[in-house]
Amino acid sequence: MHRKLRLRNRADFSRVYRHGKSFANHQFVVYWSRKKEVEQFRVGVSCSKKIGNAVVRNRMRRLVKEIVRHHQHQIIEHIDLIFIVRKGALDKSYQELEKSVLHVLRKSSLLKAKRG
Repeated sequence: MHRKLRLRNRADFSRVYRHGKSFANHQFVVYWSRKKEVEQFRVGVSCSKKIGNAVVRNRMRRLVKEIVRHHQHQIIEHIDLIFIVRKGALDKSYQELEKSVLHVLRKSSLLKAKRG
């Protein structure tokens, strides 16, 4: 995932948490907030220490970022996203995680409408 598509500042995370909206399923919580200055979208991933050790948390972060990278053309522009990984995501395969991420994005109306 390109560096410009990452959400990294504490102030940005706080703004999204405070003023954004959220939706959740058993594996993920997604917070989002509109930001006109961003040309595409930016993504941050948060994993609590309750999830596991650093190896497990970093693996989950990498998987979520890879899923978002594969579907970046479907996500609407001018938005900041934060994914929070829940314990339910730990025992899932890549395909199940992908389905869950897309489910959360679809339910929160963050995917572009399909043409045709």
